[in-house]
Amino acid sequence: MLRNGLEPWHLIVVALVLIMLFGSKKLPEAARGLGKSMRILKSEARALKADDDAATATAASLPGTTANTAPPVAESAPQPEAHTS
Repeated sequence: MLRNGLEPWHLIVVALVLIMLFGSKKLPEAARGLGKSMRILKSEARALKADDDAATATAASLPGTTANTAPPVAESAPQPEAHTS
C-alpha cells in the first residue's frame, strides 16, 4: 500500500514526463529562469525589510513618537455647499 507519499521511482517518473513534455533543451533554460526569479524575489524582500527597519528606526528616533502607533490619516471628503434661494 501507500507507506510514503514520495518514493524514488515517483521522482524518476516525474522527471521523464517533464523531459518528454518540454524537451531536454528547454528544461535548463526554465531552471535558469526560475533561479533568476528567485534571486530577484529574495533581493526585493531584503530591500523591503531594510526599508521597513529604517522607517521604524526613524520613527522611533523622533521625540514623542513611537513606531507604528500613529493612527492612519483619513482624508475628509469635501462637503457639498448648501444652496439658499
